[in-house]
Amino acid sequence: MADPIRWARYRWQRLLSAEGRESSSSNSSSRCHQSSKSTGKHRIVIPCLGHFKEEYEKVSKLYMNNKIRTTKYTLLNFLPRNLFEQFHRVANLYFLFLVVLNWVPLVEAFQKEITMLPLIGVLSIIAVKDGLEDYSRYKMDKRINNLLTKVYSRKEKKYIDKCWKNINVGDFVRLSRNEIIPADMVLLYSSDLDGICYIETAGLDGETNLKQRHVVRGCSEQVSEIDPEEFSSRIECESPNNNLSSFRGFVEHSNMDRVALSKENLLLRGCTVRNTEAVVGIVVYAGHETKAMLNHSGPHYKRSKLERKVNTDILWCVLLLILMCLTGAIGHGIWLARYSEIPFFNIPNPDGKSVPPILTGFYMFWTMIILLQVLIPVSLYVSIEIVKLGQIYLIQNDIDFYHEKTDSTIQCRALNIAEDLGQIQYIFSDKTGTLTENKMVFRRCSIAGQEYCHEENAKRLESYQEMDSEDEDSVDCQRGSSTHMSKWQGPSCRTVCEPLKRKSLNQLSGSYPAFIREDGEGGGPHSGYVAFSSPIEADVIPDTQLLEKFSQICFHSYQHSEEASSKLSLETMYITDFFLALAICNTVVVSVPHQPCQKMRLSSLGRVPIKSLEEIRQMFQRLSVRRLSSSRLPNVKESSSESSNSFMSKLSIFRTKLASPALDGAAQRAGQPHNTDSPENSQVPQELDMVNVAAGCEPSSAVSSIELSALPKLCYEAESPDEAALVHAARAYKCVLQSRTPDQVTVDLAGLGSLTFQLLHILPFDSLRKRMSVVVRHPVSNKVVVYTKGADSVMMDLLRTASEACTNNSEIEKKIKERTQQHLDDYARRGLRTLCIAKKVMSDTEYAEWLNYHFLAETSIDNREKLLLESAMRLESELTLLGATGIEDRLQEGVPDTIQALRKAGIKIWMLTGDKRETAVSIAYASKLLEPDDRIFTLKSQSRDVCASVMSKILEVIQKNASAEKKPSQKLGNVSASPSTQAPRFSAGLVIDGRTLEHVLHDSLENIFLELTEKCRAVVCCQATPLQKSVLVKLVRSKLKAMTLAVGDGANDVSMIQVADTGVGISGQEGMQAVMASDFAISQFRHLRKLLLVHGHWCYTRLTNMVLYYFYKNVTYVNLLFWYQFFCGFSGTSMTDYWILILFNLLFTSVPPIIYGVLDKDVSAEILMQLPQLYTMSQNSVAYLPSALWITLLDAFYQSLVCFFVPYFTYYGSDIDILSFGNPINTAALFIILFHLLIECKSVTWIHTAVIVGSILFYFIFTLAFGSTCKTHNPQSNSYWIMEKHMTDPVFYLVCLLTTCVALLPRYFLRGLQGTLFPSLLLRAKHLDSLTPEEQGEEIKRWKDECNVNDKVESQATCVSSSSAAGAV
Repeated sequence: MADPIRWARYRWQRLLSAEGRESSSSNSSSRCHQSSKSTGKHRIVIPCLGHFKEEYEKVSKLYMNNKIRTTKYTLLNFLPRNLFEQFHRVANLYFLFLVVLNWVPLVEAFQKEITMLPLIGVLSIIAVKDGLEDYSRYKMDKRINNLLTKVYSRKEKKYIDKCWKNINVGDFVRLSRNEIIPADMVLLYSSDLDGICYIETAGLDGETNLKQRHVVRGCSEQVSEIDPEEFSSRIECESPNNNLSSFRGFVEHSNMDRVALSKENLLLRGCTVRNTEAVVGIVVYAGHETKAMLNHSGPHYKRSKLERKVNTDILWCVLLLILMCLTGAIGHGIWLARYSEIPFFNIPNPDGKSVPPILTGFYMFWTMIILLQVLIPVSLYVSIEIVKLGQIYLIQNDIDFYHEKTDSTIQCRALNIAEDLGQIQYIFSDKTGTLTENKMVFRRCSIAGQEYCHEENAKRLESYQEMDSEDEDSVDCQRGSSTHMSKWQGPSCRTVCEPLKRKSLNQLSGSYPAFIREDGEGGGPHSGYVAFSSPIEADVIPDTQLLEKFSQICFHSYQHSEEASSKLSLETMYITDFFLALAICNTVVVSVPHQPCQKMRLSSLGRVPIKSLEEIRQMFQRLSVRRLSSSRLPNVKESSSESSNSFMSKLSIFRTKLASPALDGAAQRAGQPHNTDSPENSQVPQELDMVNVAAGCEPSSAVSSIELSALPKLCYEAESPDEAALVHAARAYKCVLQSRTPDQVTVDLAGLGSLTFQLLHILPFDSLRKRMSVVVRHPVSNKVVVYTKGADSVMMDLLRTASEACTNNSEIEKKIKERTQQHLDDYARRGLRTLCIAKKVMSDTEYAEWLNYHFLAETSIDNREKLLLESAMRLESELTLLGATGIEDRLQEGVPDTIQALRKAGIKIWMLTGDKRETAVSIAYASKLLEPDDRIFTLKSQSRDVCASVMSKILEVIQKNASAEKKPSQKLGNVSASPSTQAPRFSAGLVIDGRTLEHVLHDSLENIFLELTEKCRAVVCCQATPLQKSVLVKLVRSKLKAMTLAVGDGANDVSMIQVADTGVGISGQEGMQAVMASDFAISQFRHLRKLLLVHGHWCYTRLTNMVLYYFYKNVTYVNLLFWYQFFCGFSGTSMTDYWILILFNLLFTSVPPIIYGVLDKDVSAEILMQLPQLYTMSQNSVAYLPSALWITLLDAFYQSLVCFFVPYFTYYGSDIDILSFGNPINTAALFIILFHLLIECKSVTWIHTAVIVGSILFYFIFTLAFGSTCKTHNPQSNSYWIMEKHMTDPVFYLVCLLTTCVALLPRYFLRGLQGTLFPSLLLRAKHLDSLTPEEQGEEIKRWKDECNVNDKVESQATCVSSSSAAGAV
């Protein structure tokens, strides 16, 4: 009878070949096949070799080479392209228009060269900056393109050194250990015996733990390195895309046999080969078509809210400028019309006719535009960029953000939105790894409906104290055997981070922190840090009752339990399979400390003698596990009938494998199925005894510390902390994961010995299925077994029903399901993360049918994800529930205090998590997101209509409670009583699950949902997908027009981080994807408190005050020219020299506001941390309200009037010339503008004083030098010796002093009055800094009591008012 897999593959190949023979005009309707010639969607990769020469030349022209260019400019296009980009800014276009306008003789106001100075200065500074940045990119590109690697040469028939830029699609590339991958390649050969290549993906996603990549199925059986000349296959894959987590394609051999390709077979450009001596791959994507380059989109740019507001206010300044110019134009026309005859200064045209007053007024309008151009602050944009850089520098150098354990500090990846940190209204936070430590600790489990509490382990966790930092900086791979903890533990490896004195990778690359590797001479150990292996995670004390049951398991009892149906036998099977699932159902990499992170095997060949060739042959059959690409299922009978020639041809491979640490042969015999099935099985107990002694465990006793020391120490490197916690828990019960290869998993199980499972398939975890499965062939029963673990919300629906189960076991399984569900609910209420463990036994026929369907899905390029999902759902059905686990994820330090402070600051916090409802609610209570007095409303419905009615009822309940409290709150009034005397206010919390979110996010329910959330104290969204997280953030941001911040630590948080106004990534246990997608990166959630309440407040306050000051400064100075027009016939004349006029804003008064914007502090950091209520001042834009802008402009008008008319009336009737009249006005304006800044400064330091004094000295030095060097600097004015004469005139000093005092007196008086009689919250807080520590503590306590009372009263009033405004969203 033909093997079913062989028959399925043959039928599929015939089907493909039949479709390939169809006419090219017909489009195949098959979901799994598409013609290989459709290069629009697919890519064909052919090796650059002789027999493919003609076809290669046709195809290769469509693909890029490996040369990259990330520069924006070249030598030829730098100037035009840079200018083109700069003139995209409206301000630059405006000043370019003024420069061109000044070249028109009829409207010329200044000397042509002078008008160009501001624009040329700004353009030059930005051009130099852009040029330097681009040149650094050019040097980096050149260095990368000229890196050397080994590429196969068709002419020389060997691998030669080639530059990266000369690599093409279809080339064979050979890489060595620690070498960077130059292009995206399909892995065809690895020096690893099991066809594994270890890579480090830190260059792509920042993750420092190693990833496994596998050789293409069918290529890993080769003994020697692949010969490119003998490679006769072609590759068809998807077109280049930026999806790092997906790769679809297949290899088509010359015999038309196809092998599926996935991301596990792809080596990505930018990754590093680790712990693998040599690999060979064929290039499929090169250069800018690689996934790394397609993801290189450069720094993302976000516009801050303040920047958008400034642009609006500049438009008001433009309108003000037009109004002033219209006034000048009309005034000039009226002034000319008053002359009955043509005035002598009005020169007629060559034809003798004079220009009419109306046309002259039109010309004067444009002249005034040029004269008053300073009203538009061209230097404001440059100053804002400089100030933001200074603010970012101060944030990054704040020592409070440094985290010693990870040797990391804050990263500011977005330089232009620092001020948005001071206006956040909503925070959307992930739970795992963000609020919690993401250090998973095994706490409880339930097996076969029986709960095991692990009380000893709970006591250990309660009394556990973290090691001192000095201990954490060392590597501890040994454990004492005298403690009670080590008594129950198997060998473990404890590794922690290296000393903090080393330079972090953050300093070297500037992109992300990582741990420095100790590659040594050969790059052996890949890291001094093993993920998820801290003592608190690895040390698990077994439950006494469960350990006693587990120790009674032996080979015969387990084999008997497979067939028996007694309660004891079933419990034995459940316990064994439960721990086998914990050890097997994962992707954990096993390694030995200080050895390469690869497979670890127990070598017993020297201890167990091999007596016969037949015994060697049987061992070989167990070790040489067939891969999925083989043409048939493993068949014991056919294996035993192999010819001796076939066996001897493979014996050399067997010996090569034994040269490395090999699997225990005796253990293989103990676990081999055809030995147990054979009648001559009397030797099995003896072999088991040998295995147990060799492995260090007795078959009847629980643990022996002497035997434990015989086992080598193992390190587990997991991709997630959940996997590590479960593997460590299984290890505590002597179910030790010993090694993992692509084809097999070896587990040392107490009582059964060393078992090697043939690994048939791994269905990895994804957010849609919410589960993971492995398909293995059990060495004892020789059956195909599926082990599955996942969330109970999906796993419970996949269990087999009573009709599907056997009659005897249906009642037992029903009870187990009910009890396990009770235990799961209890675990969730305790805040534990829960997982269900299940299994499924398949016959060979069932597995063959599923494999046939799965093969079709794997080899398809189009719709592969959909087909693979359907295939997984076929496999993961009719499961048998084994039990459940409860894993604790402890809160990070300072999370409750941080959440309380942020809530007092007026920020609403939402928790968005994928965990189940009970776990999320428990963590919400523990983190103070929800309070015990809160009334929790759970929104859970199966339809949209029901969801809408439930939300309406919840709204009614909240409105009734708010109305009931309205009268008591009004009676309380403003009485400053203690909080204990106040009536408890009603507060609500909303909990919603992922299924209900699908209905809520529909357009018809968005408004009522947002109205409901606005009235709730907190919102907890559980079992939410990454897409739902981003949609929620986008909904609140767009509908409520609120400033949002999203914080997370994993790849599933990237979408919401990018959607929010401000994205914060936490560099935690789940890699660096969130960090690399964020605007700011922190190491702990508690750092968010100071980042927002202190630096956010400072950045926003400083920048808004600086912007207002710039508007004031420019309007004040421009108005001086405007007032003079009333006395010169609106002729566009200036009473100041044009050079001083242009340089006044560009040089003399530009540095002080920049220093003010970087260093000013209105309140100290300590007070801002203790009084979060002060954050509402920046959150509500109190410093930059529209009224503040107009008050500033009115003050500027007043000061300009004083500055002009005090000198005017002083020199009225004298014979002073025009420039001598303008000099005291200009000097007084300088004093007024600079001293105005001193009044506005909240904290004057020596830097402020030095800069202001320096600006004044620079002005006088420049004007003195300017007036003494040349008599005429331009034909229309002569400033020779003017300042020198005024410096000897006492009237000049009197005018400057009197003008400054009169101009600044109102502002100074109002500021003093405000600080004395009507102090704002910020002024009151600033006053606290001047008190003694005792007085300060009392005042802060009194302040907090008042704020608590006011918060309760205001929240009630807000709730009532929002209830009356229903539907306003």
